[in-house]
Amino acid sequence: MNAPYAPVDVVVAGGGIGGLATAYALARAGHAVRVLERSPEFAEVGAGLQMAPNATRILKEWGLLPEVLDAGVTPRRLLFKDALDGTDLTHLDLDDAFETRFGAPYVVIHRGDLLDILARACVRAGVELVPDCAVLDAVPGADGAVVHSSLGEHAAGLVVVADGLRSRLRARFSDDEPICSGYVAYRGAFPVAELDRDLDAETAQNVVVHLGPGCHLVRYPLRRGEILNTVAVFRSPSYEPGAEDWGGPEELDAAFAGCDPAVRGSLKSLWRDRRWPMYDRRPISRWTDGRLVLTGDAAHPMLQYLAQGACQAIEDAYCLAAELGAQPDLAGALKSYEAERTVRTARVQDTARIWGDMWHVDGVGRLLRNELFRVRDPRDYTYVDWLYA
Repeated sequence: MNAPYAPVDVVVAGGGIGGLATAYALARAGHAVRVLERSPEFAEVGAGLQMAPNATRILKEWGLLPEVLDAGVTPRRLLFKDALDGTDLTHLDLDDAFETRFGAPYVVIHRGDLLDILARACVRAGVELVPDCAVLDAVPGADGAVVHSSLGEHAAGLVVVADGLRSRLRARFSDDEPICSGYVAYRGAFPVAELDRDLDAETAQNVVVHLGPGCHLVRYPLRRGEILNTVAVFRSPSYEPGAEDWGGPEELDAAFAGCDPAVRGSLKSLWRDRRWPMYDRRPISRWTDGRLVLTGDAAHPMLQYLAQGACQAIEDAYCLAAELGAQPDLAGALKSYEAERTVRTARVQDTARIWGDMWHVDGVGRLLRNELFRVRDPRDYTYVDWLYA
């Protein structure tokens, strides 16, 4: 039996982007924080990440935005195109006027780079990072909570549950299960120098989204333009019949077979030896259980159509630290955090589902969507003000 660890103010269960963001926010507010991560190292699996100004505004306040800008890319536009005929549908300029409106830029960055930035910030702030430490359970008490882990017990005044989509601790708050959308994502991030053609200016400077029937493809640059990030998503025809192995590479090619040649050619920039089935959960209204509190994907896993998963986790971190600093009563602070964040994130979760449905329509639905997109004024912020402001 391992000896118990020394008590701390806060234990964070999970060392992903949400967990490290929360740890940093709480440490810079003066709390002693320990982060437990089941993996041998603090690292992110995946490729690109879009950071909208609702998140970069917080990173700016935390003093981390210069590092993020140095590691990432500030695209010129969010550009939407029809995947079948290749025509432009609409765009959102991410220029000086956009940054002035929302108080921070739109940045695309490699997931691993953002996690490294947060990990270094945590170390500077005095956070104790404990890798290779699986959280087995967390038990709330009258004045704190105890985390049982593979390396021993951890007593804390507060335990933040940040262990992701398949959180084992979420069962204390809800008996729901992750919901599979029937869609699967393939990703790829390759050095531009390794691609078989030069990157066109449109792709090199923008986030480009190609919308198709039951499928879409996203491309944008990473690491100062040295890497091209590609994501292809499609509805698997073998998922609904209940096939055990669904969404394979042959389905990927078939899903995009009728698309514009530029879209089909982009499939060569994907890893074909791995894929990511797309899950979310329904919103829940209870995120607190005594001295336990949910955050990030453990609280509100969402489909990626609004590119808000990491952004909302950073918002959670900011809000939790603010509420803990605003009132001395810990229970009251947690309830205030719960009341604010459950409403906000539920709207994002629900809107992401609707947005995904709109991306993937066919027939008359596609024609109507395309017309609505084409007549939109590029300076109309109606659909993003609530999210980014």
